[in-house]
Amino acid sequence: MAAMKHKFVDVIPENLEDEVLYISIKYATAIHLCACGCKNEVVTPFSPTDWQFIFDGKTVSLSPSIGNWSFKCQSHYFIKNDEFVFMRRWTNKEIKDGRKKDKKRKSRYFKKARISPLAWLGLK
Repeated sequence: MAAMKHKFVDVIPENLEDEVLYISIKYATAIHLCACGCKNEVVTPFSPTDWQFIFDGKTVSLSPSIGNWSFKCQSHYFIKNDEFVFMRRWTNKEIKDGRKKDKKRKSRYFKKARISPLAWLGLK
């Protein structure tokens, strides 16, 4: 585990600090630099099919886990109570299966809701 802090912001700053989760309620998203230290920006949009966050009045948590499969580091972690909780690295098969599962889950959600993902984001 590694400690981090959170900041509620209206607009995401241009220069991000290490170990800070920037949360924009206005844009329903959070962003931080990868917890492994590689400096890649990690964007976690809030939606019924992406991430949810909990603010308990003191700390924040994000769910589900963050898997940076497109980054060279392929880091995998949770953000729980203002801490990065590192998980084991996934195999290529697990990554492929996870992506397939996410795609199916999103498809089911938007089919059931009868709206397009673009409409949900206010883009259509």
